[in-house]
Amino acid sequence: MTNPSGTTRRTVLSAAAAAAAAPLVAPAVAEAHQPGAPKTWDLTLLGTSDTHGNVYNWDYYKDAEYDDSAHNDIGLAKVATLVNRIRAERRGKATLVLDAGDTIQGTPLATYYAKQEPITSTHEKHPMARAMNVIEYDAVTLGNHEFNYGLPLLDLWIRQLGFPALAANAVNVKTGRPAFAPYVIKKVDLGKGAPTLRVGILGLTNPGVAIWDRANVEGKLRFDDLVATAAKYVPEMRRLGADVILISAHGGDSGTSSYGPELPNENPSALIAQQVPGIDAILFGHAHNDIPQRFVTNTATGAQVLLSEPSKWGQRLTRMDFTLSRERNRWTITAKQATTLNTNTVEADPAVLAAVRAQHNKTVAYVNQVVATSTETLSAAESRYKDTAILDYINKVQTDTVAAALGTALPVLSIAAPFSRTAVFPAGEVRIKDVAGLYIYDNTLEAVVLTGAEVRAYLEYSAKYFVTLAPGAPVDPATISDPSVPDYNYDTVSGVDYDIDISRPVGQRITRLVHPGTDTPVGDAEQFVVAVNNYRRSGGGNFPGIVKTQVYNAQQEIRQLLIDWAQAKGAIDPADFFTPNWKLVRAGVPVF
Repeated sequence: MTNPSGTTRRTVLSAAAAAAAAPLVAPAVAEAHQPGAPKTWDLTLLGTSDTHGNVYNWDYYKDAEYDDSAHNDIGLAKVATLVNRIRAERRGKATLVLDAGDTIQGTPLATYYAKQEPITSTHEKHPMARAMNVIEYDAVTLGNHEFNYGLPLLDLWIRQLGFPALAANAVNVKTGRPAFAPYVIKKVDLGKGAPTLRVGILGLTNPGVAIWDRANVEGKLRFDDLVATAAKYVPEMRRLGADVILISAHGGDSGTSSYGPELPNENPSALIAQQVPGIDAILFGHAHNDIPQRFVTNTATGAQVLLSEPSKWGQRLTRMDFTLSRERNRWTITAKQATTLNTNTVEADPAVLAAVRAQHNKTVAYVNQVVATSTETLSAAESRYKDTAILDYINKVQTDTVAAALGTALPVLSIAAPFSRTAVFPAGEVRIKDVAGLYIYDNTLEAVVLTGAEVRAYLEYSAKYFVTLAPGAPVDPATISDPSVPDYNYDTVSGVDYDIDISRPVGQRITRLVHPGTDTPVGDAEQFVVAVNNYRRSGGGNFPGIVKTQVYNAQQEIRQLLIDWAQAKGAIDPADFFTPNWKLVRAGVPVF
């Protein structure tokens, strides 16, 4: 099938075939010959990243159209309209469409078809496959969240796509070969009178998968360094005749990592551009930033590498434009530029909406099921800096689940983070969407044993979330946290009482750590069972002491445990679970 841009479509690629096959070269397009005088041609690349299960412009947690303070819109249906418009404007010219990963996780829609009616059981086509096939992408890179639901679901999703899924640095541990297609070389028709252009597209996924989804990939896949992998494959693609090299990388451009040095860099896109010769442009993602255009100088060649990141959730579409000339049978890029287009400027594409409508409606009906009645309104708005009942609800459910399973004589502590500032359990009927809005990640519950000293070290690390504010200095909740530390990397702990002194230096802030309701200090050698999610226990956030053998791991999803607890009780009453046990202080005086 040939799309309006003139680029040849690929047939469906299975992960198994990709692992065994040689690198992909797209079918040839008949060459056109340049008539005498020097000419220029142009190529456009359109790119998305971090769409995270968004098709409709819909907030499933609010049961309403999505809106934020900047009035962004979301979803592939909006993206499709921009793509179709640009293809129509460029009819007869080459337009490629790529995605840089994190596609099948992030909304109740995506969760429903991974957990409630998993495609591995029903063999129904995944909604993100439906939407992307309508748009007719040329390739997608696997993001770290593609591995959240296990390799069987990922492999089936890949088989449902009408285009390649790339991840050159994901390697089969047993064979030492790429587990997925590393790259594709597409022969592209630039338009009437143009010689054929061969475009190499290399996909790179995030090494953090080895930590964040250890249970799904350990012993099966390894994730190599993105810079080294690019250095391996870019020359190979050039040898195979690629005239232009594009990279689709699921890693930001900051050069930093959220984990320790035991894994390759999490956000190396700028480093790839700087260190690997022969790259023309990089579409990247993972960091959820809107970076319309960035140029990075390659240190070996002096070439300017074009980079762009299209925000998240389908809020933006990257557009890269390349001008090319041809001399002595060689292609040269003479100009390149990029921008990001806002999807709130267009209406949703009817074809994409229609393709996913039944699945969207089923998800909406599911999340609107009533699970319990709340005796009062519980809000997460202040959970970052005050002990709140709604976060204690999570800790209560986790504590009860682990304690019941283990029957341990050791005290059970629980860890929870303020994932959402907008989550609310309304007074009266509480629905699945309200619980899902509180716990927005597909984490499972685990437990480990920590000593008192390890609990203190863990809390000290968590307390780096707050900026330092001297006694008497003004306190503004809007600026009380360090902007470099995301909310999901600030943990609260139940089962002990503690104070965080935000006037003190990081590492010296836990000024009080005692047993509940007493003045008895927690001893360094004391032992505790600690309930924690799999992301944190696997090393996500690089918290100290928590990466150790589990004493509990029943593979139970925490969100479902929260729903089940509410359904069993029939009522959500803070009297059943709210026990204030921590506070922010300065020189012993409470901040709030």
